[in-house]
Amino acid sequence: MSDPLDRNTKTIAEFRANEGKVGGVFEGAPLVLVHHRGRKSGREYVTPMMYLPHETEPDLVYVFATMGGAPVDPAWYRNLTAAGAGTVERGTETYDVTVREVTGGERDRIYAEQAQRYPGFAEYERQTDGIRTIPVLELGRVRS
Repeated sequence: MSDPLDRNTKTIAEFRANEGKVGGVFEGAPLVLVHHRGRKSGREYVTPMMYLPHETEPDLVYVFATMGGAPVDPAWYRNLTAAGAGTVERGTETYDVTVREVTGGERDRIYAEQAQRYPGFAEYERQTDGIRTIPVLELGRVRS
C-alpha cells in the first residue's frame, strides 16, 4: 500500500486542480479538504475526507473519524475537537467552520445514512465493533 501522506498530497492537488472533484477511490464521492492545527505541534495539516451533507442545511456537513476501521481515532479528529474550529475547502469555496461532535441517536442515524450510501463505512464500523465508536463531527460554516 502507498504511503497515506503521499496519497493525501496527490488527492489534495487533484481536488484543487479540478474544483473539488477527484478520481480513484474517491471518484464520485463528496469530498472536502479539512484544515486543522496539531494540538501539540501547532502545525497546520490538510486532510481529505468524505462527507455527508446535512439534509436541509447547506452550511453543515458531517465527517467521520473512521481511520479505515483502525482501532484508534485519527489525529485530525483529536485536533479538531480540541480546537473546536477549522477550515474547509468544499468545491471551489474555502471557509471557516465550527466543530461539534455528534453523539447518541443523532450520531447513529447520521452514521447509518453514510454507511447506506457508502458500504465501506459499514465495514469500518464492523472492524471497530467493541473497540471504539467511530466519531462523527458536524462542521458548520461560520458566517460573518
